Amino acid sequence: MTTISGLSGDDVQLVTFKVGGQDFAFNIFQVERILRYEAPAPLPKAPEFLEGVLQYQGGAIPLVDLRKRLGAAAPLREDTRTVILEFDGGKIGMIVDTVTEVMQVAAQAVTPPPGIVKGLAAEYISGLVVQNGRTIVVLNTNKLLNAKEKMALQAAT
Repeated sequence: MTTISGLSGDDVQLVTFKVGGQDFAFNIFQVERILRYEAPAPLPKAPEFLEGVLQYQGGAIPLVDLRKRLGAAAPLREDTRTVILEFDGGKIGMIVDTVTEVMQVAAQAVTPPPGIVKGLAAEYISGLVVQNGRTIVVLNTNKLLNAKEKMALQAAT
């Protein structure tokens, strides 16, 4: 079983958000900040999922549209947000439709994805939380980009 560390051994704090109408979450320890969406500076010859770079704390960080990454429509709305994550020893921005809440759940409530969830999607998922009729997909931030994409990201930025 996948364990996700929380504040104590029993609780996990998740930042939940929506992409294409589905609920997703990041572990709060990977989230540095949530910002209003700001158009990034585009990069020539960047991979399709890379929107560009965002000025952040005196530097430029790559900005990935998670909606495109997950194959969802990506319209810009008033509540479109950029979630700044700790990523691979650096920082990365992820564009999401809207951030909904910070929730605390028991570590046991985060279950591994069912065996039927195979392939690409399973790589991204560190677990599922089913609560109040909602299924929240907890994403594994370090697996959102594969090794080839990480190299493309480094080359582009």
